Amino acid sequence: MSALFTAVNPGFLLLLTGLIGGLLPVKPLRQGLMILAPVLGIIMLTQAPRDLDLATGQALGLELVLYRVDSLNFLFGLAFLVAAFLHAIYALHNDDRMHDGAAMFYAGTAVSASFAGDLVSLFIFWELTAVASVFLVLRARTRAAYNAGMRYLVVQVLSGVLFLDGIAYVYKKTGSLDLSAFGSLDAPGAKYILLAVAIKAAFPLLHNWVQDAYPKATVVGGVVLSAFTTKLAVLMLARLYPGLDMLVWIGVLMAVFPIFFAILEDDLRRVLAYGLNSQIGFMVCAVGLGDLSTRLGQMALNAAAAHAFVHIIFSSLLFMSIGAVLYRTGTAKASKLGGLYRRMPFTALFGLVGAAAIAAVPMFSGYVAMSQITSTVAQAGPVMAWLGLVFASAGVWVHSGLKVPYTAFFGRDRGHRVAEAPFNMLLAMGIAAAISILAGLPVASGFGYGWLYSLLPFPDHAAGFRPYSAGQVIAQLQLLVAGIAAFMLLRRFGLYPGERAGTVLDTDWIYRRLAYNLAVWAHAVSEKAGPAILAAFGAVSARAYDRIEAAFSPRGVLSRGPLTGGMAIWTAALLGFALLLAFITVN
Repeated sequence: MSALFTAVNPGFLLLLTGLIGGLLPVKPLRQGLMILAPVLGIIMLTQAPRDLDLATGQALGLELVLYRVDSLNFLFGLAFLVAAFLHAIYALHNDDRMHDGAAMFYAGTAVSASFAGDLVSLFIFWELTAVASVFLVLRARTRAAYNAGMRYLVVQVLSGVLFLDGIAYVYKKTGSLDLSAFGSLDAPGAKYILLAVAIKAAFPLLHNWVQDAYPKATVVGGVVLSAFTTKLAVLMLARLYPGLDMLVWIGVLMAVFPIFFAILEDDLRRVLAYGLNSQIGFMVCAVGLGDLSTRLGQMALNAAAAHAFVHIIFSSLLFMSIGAVLYRTGTAKASKLGGLYRRMPFTALFGLVGAAAIAAVPMFSGYVAMSQITSTVAQAGPVMAWLGLVFASAGVWVHSGLKVPYTAFFGRDRGHRVAEAPFNMLLAMGIAAAISILAGLPVASGFGYGWLYSLLPFPDHAAGFRPYSAGQVIAQLQLLVAGIAAFMLLRRFGLYPGERAGTVLDTDWIYRRLAYNLAVWAHAVSEKAGPAILAAFGAVSARAYDRIEAAFSPRGVLSRGPLTGGMAIWTAALLGFALLLAFITVN
């Protein structure tokens, strides 16, 4: 029984639970299963041996590795399972079996993909993440959610098609489906798979599906979506493209550009989505420095994995706090919120913990991960890349660390007289906040960041890193104080963009506008030229039909006169000769 327990991918348990949950009408039983499954999954994962093919199979003559645990995917899988547990608690106030099932199935696809040991198995779960997650958008049951869900699905399926193309090239040229790093982008299939992963990771110009879909999902759905897809893509970048130089600059650009949109944005869930984009940029930059043949490269990969783990937790916490505000007030617009700390004090407190974590305030989880990234980039990366990440750190502090909690909880009171969030929401936020604090404390009496560092891919290097050195702490505090001062002064003198209703146009406006204009032009052309084209085609078709009928119909030219009788006689003669020849040949 123990061998079977350790040989089953915990993601499969979540997949099965999601399917059962979608069919089970009894709310207490269904939600109990949703909480129990991730807990069992965590136990299964901690008992699994490392670097072995624990579950294999065959399909279409291909060898599939369905479960393999190593030092890299362990931390991602653990974070996904913890997130699934938190999300199940956060959703206890709902009675929507379809939503519960889709959320757990989605988590199961991410966990299963994390432990897949070959490209085909990964592709299967890669596609299932898209199918399961779109339901979390569609269940909002609004026209905007439906349109966003369809766009989201198209983008995710496109990623899968590109991934499959890459797999075909890999298998054709190498005959192998191993999930191993590409030596370069010139390797067969490397560019197709990189583009597929880039879509899931929300690279610049490929990122708009995040801001489009996440804020339009259900209250719980937005929380669930924030945890899995983009971090699964980071894992695949670390697995397939460690040390790829171009990722350094892509990551810096990802970290910097969302800042300007987030500062202007009114919808706080969109602000958090931009913050998510920026945080993924830090991870991508670290992966770009992750040359596994060097000590600094191994430290960079440690930093990317550590930041992914803590981000999954504190990002969920931030989305949970704003989700609770949306649940109680009916809006997540900064222009319509303010003063809620009096009505929702615990939600405000947990939101502040999430804000401190994403801003890398010392004593919180984001700090012990972010300090690894900035330190590694300072040592191994270009100076401009380090400066870009420092600027992005300040920007994240301003928009996600200050703007979100200030406008929601401490700004001008908008008159919302609401109750505190339901207990289950507070419990989920409390657990996430506790993890975000415990993972960031200095090591003392068995607590602190030491347990997180011990789980990293290269724990020996992690153990030698000291995030709470005087220089590190002072530099970070200076950055935070400067950010607070800038935020307060800009607001004091009216230079900070005010909270106002409106739509912030992103880069997707360009191609969506072009597509719209093309559709309008095609419609106009069809309206003007369509009738003429159809009339011309109809006239030509009628004329051709008349001539064919005049020649070949029973009343046509070929059916009249002596020529017809002669043709009949010669046809009969030739048929008789053919039959006689066939008879002689056979005999």
